[in-house]
Amino acid sequence: MKISKLTLAIATVLGAGVTSGAFAMDLYVDTKTKQIYAEPGRGRELMGSFEKVQDAPAKTADKSDKAEIAAIREDLALKQNEIKALEEHVVANREERAKNDEKWFNKISMRGYTQLRYNQPISGDRTAGDPELRSPGDGGIKNNSGFTFRRVRLVFSGDINEYVSLYLQPDFATSVNDNQQNFAQLRDAYADLAFDKKHEYRIRAGQSKVPFGWENLQSSQNRLTLDRADAINSAVPSERDLGLFAYWTPEHVQKLWKDLSKKGLKTSGDYGIVGVGVYNGSFINRAETNDDLYMVAHTSYPVELNFLGYPFNGQVLEVGADVMSGYLNTTTADMTLFDKSKANNAGKTITKANLDKSITSTGIREDRVGVHAVLFPQPFGLQAEWNWGKGATLNTAGTGSIKREDLRGGYVQASYKIDNVLRADGVLIPYAKWQTYRGAYKAANNAPRVMFDEIEVGLEYQMMKALELTLAYATMDKTNTSNLGQASGDMARAQLQWNY
Repeated sequence: MKISKLTLAIATVLGAGVTSGAFAMDLYVDTKTKQIYAEPGRGRELMGSFEKVQDAPAKTADKSDKAEIAAIREDLALKQNEIKALEEHVVANREERAKNDEKWFNKISMRGYTQLRYNQPISGDRTAGDPELRSPGDGGIKNNSGFTFRRVRLVFSGDINEYVSLYLQPDFATSVNDNQQNFAQLRDAYADLAFDKKHEYRIRAGQSKVPFGWENLQSSQNRLTLDRADAINSAVPSERDLGLFAYWTPEHVQKLWKDLSKKGLKTSGDYGIVGVGVYNGSFINRAETNDDLYMVAHTSYPVELNFLGYPFNGQVLEVGADVMSGYLNTTTADMTLFDKSKANNAGKTITKANLDKSITSTGIREDRVGVHAVLFPQPFGLQAEWNWGKGATLNTAGTGSIKREDLRGGYVQASYKIDNVLRADGVLIPYAKWQTYRGAYKAANNAPRVMFDEIEVGLEYQMMKALELTLAYATMDKTNTSNLGQASGDMARAQLQWNY
């Protein structure tokens, strides 16, 4: 009997009329066809005896049990709906946050610093009738001056994407004149356009620092001395201008500069081991005055001196050179020269009209070349820069004129870094700086020829990352650019800087 007989047999066994334990059936399987039979035969093997197992009758639930079960089911359904709604809410929030994180404005960071200064004259030309000691590096050095804000800066920066980043820096301590101070002024507004994800090659477009010199490029937040050296700063007063600059910084140099910064050493920032650019040349936040563009080229390379052995292990020396060239239309104005042999010290007057006659429509050509060398203080440091060139300069002979004349000057600075002073993160850096300059100061009206000499000794105490105090003593001998009187004096100086 084949499968049809098996079906009939099973139906008989499982029928409703069979009582529990009444009947058992042997079943066989064909070893080849795997068919099941109820009778033995050739090629069939006994599978076993099978009988129906009668299920016990289910308990009949009463009405209260049914109501309880229905309530549980309803509550479970509500809980499931709540869980589903919460899951959907979490997923939606996660997706929204992911979208917001991708937006460029969520990648912008803000930081800044403020410098409060006090200059106390000890001796020198400070009284009425004298030429009055002034310094281009600090407008707070003058008669009747007390506390001043030297800088109040906010910096907004960040990456728009992997190839484009932005930098925006206003300053809220700009002076319009001696009586009107603390106005907002744009300092930096540029975009870095990278050609690769490592940012080894990039173009900087907008208003930014002109890559000439080393100290000029160093942030005032990081600089050790209170002011930049006049000789180098005279090349690019306020350090910035509007233009395009291209930089190349190999990855290993980027890493070295970052490592120096992590050690608390004051680098000049990443302006490439090679940088070239063009810019207006008419100073920061001023309209261009001719059709000529200034050109600049900059090199700076840090070298680890470990190959020299002790005591140079860990020391880093950075060396470089710069060149700039362009035509400058000097701002002219009437000027009364200082002459202490005359009544009220008023000497010859040079008129704007006569000065304008000596300047061509394109201006007067300026050319400079500079060199720098910096041994980072680990613990002893040494820093030096020098520049030479020719540029538009006021000549006071006769009725006065502006001619192309020589300029030269620079500085030498020594420092020593002492760690763990009073605090684990306390750093004390005593320093000494000598500087000199002979040549035009083109940021002043008529680009007067000046003689600047200064010696400054001081110390900077970094109490913590958020707070720094600098105390200094300086002896100065400088030309007053408003009347060309030579003034000298000694001064005690202090600056409190907080970083945020």
